[in-house]
Amino acid sequence: MEQSGIKTIYFDNAATSFPKPPGAVEAVIDYMTRVGGNPGRSGHARSVDAGEAVFSAREAVAALFGVKNPMRVVLCSNATEALNLAIQGILRPGDHAVTTAMEHNSTIRPLMEMERRDGISVTVAPCPGGRVDCEELLRSFRPKTRLVVVNHASNAFGVVQPLGDIGMMCREKKAVLLADCAQSAGIIPIDIKRDAVDIAAFAGHKGLYGPTGTGGLVISDDFDFRLIRPLKFGGTGSNSDSTYQPDFLPDIFESGTLNAAGISGLNAGIRYILSLQDGVRTVQSHKRDLAGYFIRKAGECVEGFTTYVAAELMDTGVVSFNIEGKEPSEVAWRLAERHGIMCRSGLHCAPLAHRTIGTFPGGTVRFSFGIFNTPEEIDIAVGALQEIAVEGGE
Repeated sequence: MEQSGIKTIYFDNAATSFPKPPGAVEAVIDYMTRVGGNPGRSGHARSVDAGEAVFSAREAVAALFGVKNPMRVVLCSNATEALNLAIQGILRPGDHAVTTAMEHNSTIRPLMEMERRDGISVTVAPCPGGRVDCEELLRSFRPKTRLVVVNHASNAFGVVQPLGDIGMMCREKKAVLLADCAQSAGIIPIDIKRDAVDIAAFAGHKGLYGPTGTGGLVISDDFDFRLIRPLKFGGTGSNSDSTYQPDFLPDIFESGTLNAAGISGLNAGIRYILSLQDGVRTVQSHKRDLAGYFIRKAGECVEGFTTYVAAELMDTGVVSFNIEGKEPSEVAWRLAERHGIMCRSGLHCAPLAHRTIGTFPGGTVRFSFGIFNTPEEIDIAVGALQEIAVEGGE
């Protein structure tokens, strides 16, 4: 890639992964040029082929999360819609919800809106150093605690929460566990049965290497999906003789035409990950190695370089940092405009996480590495940061 004659480097994979595997791009093109039909809406060949493409994607997601029944994969436009479906669908007036101080706005905003609008109550468990304090989490439970929402991996700092420990705690307390896996799916091995997760939300366009406009919910095989109220109602291609919403999966939650072209790309992205030797663990190891290499080299070479969480807590290729005396936005701008290095600065839609770590309100510079990034690109970025660290203001 080039930008005005400068070879560009993409370190913004936590926002959306780039580049995509060739198969993901080809799958979208194939759907748009060869398949073309609306899944589940007709009986002709193109509609049938579209339905098969969507079902294949459900199978891929189910395999990734350790779910037996692919029909328990609910396809949405993104993880935010999926999280809203679960949060607003489960909580009722008077209920209590528990969440953590490392949440993304995609979970904390619907919770806060329901607290204001519907009379639920919310407790935010502290996360010293970025990781949730399980004892505090346990003390947060009340008799009316219905839902626990946990960001499995922080988009801002890469901290991974102990999902299995939290899951067992929720089972003992008979609370529903919703895991926000937007930043962990495809990067960290997830088995929702093993980790006692009831519902997991995923983003298709980040670690799963699908197109934007894809995501969804994975509902565990033994969870009663009827406890979730639909977020939207409308045509599903099924039970068309009835004016009421279907009461079976996945149709109960999938009103309107699916993004079948994007879902085809998502399917190819997941299958690319699964095709790697050791699958997700290969991705995890590569990202962990890149993050560790960057932290070590930048720490040695870049004046005033600071990171904020313990390296052993970061397991998704996300590194947040600052350079003493430089605004994060200034660093990111210089990286992009002068060196062709693309990253993100600011609060990353996660103000609670930045307050927890102590980087609010200024935020940080965030590098988020992908499967296609290399140590050589990190060497270039460290060289650029060395220049920026000693440059004066403009």
